[in-house]
Amino acid sequence: MHSLIQAIILGILTGGVYALMASGQTLIFGIMKVINVAQGAFVVLSAYLTYSLFTLTGIDPFVSILITTPLMFVIGALIQWTLLRPLRTEDAAELSLLVTFAVALGLEGLLALVYNTTFRSIQPGYENFSWTVMGFQVNMVRFFAFLLSLVMLVALYLVLQRTKFGRAIRATVQNPMSAQLLGVNSKRVAAFGFGLGAATAAAGGAVFGLISPFSPGSHYDLIGILLTIVVLGGLGSIGGSVIAALVMGVGSAVVAALVSPIWSGFSFFIVLLLVLLFRPRGLFGARVRGAL
Repeated sequence: MHSLIQAIILGILTGGVYALMASGQTLIFGIMKVINVAQGAFVVLSAYLTYSLFTLTGIDPFVSILITTPLMFVIGALIQWTLLRPLRTEDAAELSLLVTFAVALGLEGLLALVYNTTFRSIQPGYENFSWTVMGFQVNMVRFFAFLLSLVMLVALYLVLQRTKFGRAIRATVQNPMSAQLLGVNSKRVAAFGFGLGAATAAAGGAVFGLISPFSPGSHYDLIGILLTIVVLGGLGSIGGSVIAALVMGVGSAVVAALVSPIWSGFSFFIVLLLVLLFRPRGLFGARVRGAL
């Protein structure tokens, strides 16, 4: 029982990080109906940027988010404006898969050129600190990563619900044609929305580098996890993706603790296959379709 509860605690903390990374994926799909397979590469790029800031200048990984987040926002907006916006509307959904996959491969090649393919990790002095709460271990890095994810998700929610830009995003998601008739600049919303999705990868990348070793090819595993969460939660539903991330984080940790760590990562793909077979819209897609 102790091992099970310890695994659940670990799964919740890890699931919060997954939720942050998947929220950007969900946001981009909701606005543009684009499945951004480069989101995992954005996370890995952010992890390397955080790693460089930490090793070269000593900037704490959590503090570096203040630098990497606006940078990734700009990179994401530029990618959308230069590579995705010119795509023909009738073929955009299909071609965007190829474009974002090309972006992911390009980023992988660039990172391999600069950093080579050796696995790296971000190791601040407090990396192995933990607290004992009622006999259970709570790792400090994972706990603060979970808090960061929570803060970022709340900030994203407030942006979507309380700002003019957020209302424009939600209007575009629910009815793009009506939004344009009401004066919403859909091209600008798409660029800013893609940038916002990439910005969430910046925060996700910082904490990903703290809790897991990474290499330029790590985005392949990451995008599989993120797509599983997005599909499970319901395409276009940030709330659904948060719940799905927590469920998958706990499920993966429990499988690792009670069965084998080898099956932990594979559990994501089993769930993805089952969801696609029996409920393609996701567990929460039917209720919150068209809503962020």
